[in-house]
Amino acid sequence: MLQKCIDCGKEFPVNEVRYECGCSGLLEIVQDLKAAKKAVSKKLFEGRMGSREYPYGSGVWRYKELIHPLIPDEKIVSIWEGNTGIHFGEPLRGYVGLGNFFVKAQGENPTGSFKDNGMTVAISQANFLGLRKVACASTGNTSASMAAYCAIEKMNGIVFVPKGNIAMGKLSQALAYGVKTLQVEGNFDEALKFVRANSLKLGMYLVNSINPFRIEGQKSIAFEMAQQMGWKAPDWVIMPGGNLGNASAIGKGFRELNEIGFVEKIPRIAVVQSKGANPFCRLWKEGLDSLIPVNEPHTIASAVKIGNPVSWKKALREVQASKGVVEEVSDQEIMDAKAIVDSTGIGCEPASACSVAGAKKLVENGIIKSHEVVVGLLTGNILKDPDATINYHLNKLEGITPKFQNRPVEVGLDFGQIKKAIEG
Repeated sequence: MLQKCIDCGKEFPVNEVRYECGCSGLLEIVQDLKAAKKAVSKKLFEGRMGSREYPYGSGVWRYKELIHPLIPDEKIVSIWEGNTGIHFGEPLRGYVGLGNFFVKAQGENPTGSFKDNGMTVAISQANFLGLRKVACASTGNTSASMAAYCAIEKMNGIVFVPKGNIAMGKLSQALAYGVKTLQVEGNFDEALKFVRANSLKLGMYLVNSINPFRIEGQKSIAFEMAQQMGWKAPDWVIMPGGNLGNASAIGKGFRELNEIGFVEKIPRIAVVQSKGANPFCRLWKEGLDSLIPVNEPHTIASAVKIGNPVSWKKALREVQASKGVVEEVSDQEIMDAKAIVDSTGIGCEPASACSVAGAKKLVENGIIKSHEVVVGLLTGNILKDPDATINYHLNKLEGITPKFQNRPVEVGLDFGQIKKAIEG
């Protein structure tokens, strides 16, 4: 197991704190899959499901030999993350137009988003190295997750959030869990640029998705998905595109499962961005050699309101290798798709609905075929951004006309009025 630059191939030991190579290329973790193949089996992972033995009851650390085989169990910081469900509902399938459409609800994680899958590994690595001060820039979910893991391990956490551009549900978590929260001028991209440039100078261990250990944790989503589906990979996995860590993680996870013989194929990866924050989609559709940032990203889906995604090279590699696609959807499409997800009792924050809106669009465009098995990633819980949900149903979102509105009805405590409202 080592760290390797994705651009020049230079290698670094796993105990060296760095996030990029001297050539500015991002690092990734290279696992010893030959050794892992001898150490693991489907039976081992099946036996650990529901385990009470720490840390193997975690949906991430169940796969420890494929995630971080070098770390001692006592250095692992876990709150039983992962173990999220795969769901379906006829309203979802009817809306998307697929008989085999499923969603994996990462909002069922302890802090309500997929970030926990990666954060447990990043914070555990910090603990392994004896580092006590950690930091992140965040649109909300990363800060909430980091704050929770810092609280467990009594670490000093510092989060940088763009002032006025974070959903209150997410900000409340960072404040409640006790990290130092710095509301900075500018957007997420500017905050991350500052933290990347200064984290080492300030003695902070950076846990954004530029950290390769975050990606190792997030690839467990692919492992768990495959296990839940009887060790069969779906035809497609569709996910929202923000900083693009998930695309690189899930692609990597399925590639590794295929290499050790646990799945017979690698699913096609589809990344879906909001039209107001779509630099990766532009790169893909225009056939560009490098990503051109969107300087002022705008979308109701705050979790993907990112104009300069740090992991675009890794994500592009996985989309290309899987013969996948990149698509974009409007805020109208996002919020209508969210309303359908919510109506099934699963619920999600706006960014998550990119998966469902994107699936519908890809089916309508004939890219996804009617017989294919598709899993959409719901990245965050509905309670992450309650204002967006309420304002959709109250028809208070600028530029959005709610097609699936469920407006509350005001009535007096009068039998006739209430009977009329119920029957109406």
